[in-house]
Amino acid sequence: MTTITINKRTKEGKLLFEMAKLLSENSKGVVITENDEKEKSPYNPEFVKKVLNSHKNDKRVTIKADKLWESI
Repeated sequence: MTTITINKRTKEGKLLFEMAKLLSENSKGVVITENDEKEKSPYNPEFVKKVLNSHKNDKRVTIKADKLWESI
């Protein structure tokens, strides 16, 4: 058995996936099983949301180098 990963978002990936589907319909030697990438994620979904939304709450403070020690 060989596993092939196809990115169906690209033009080439779509074409290759459609060809594999045609082969799987006519042959018992080709089997397609689709995996949802969300199921594979080892990260907590809440943590992922926080990381992705962190740029929205970006609060930067600019301090001049000569005033650095005064700000601490």
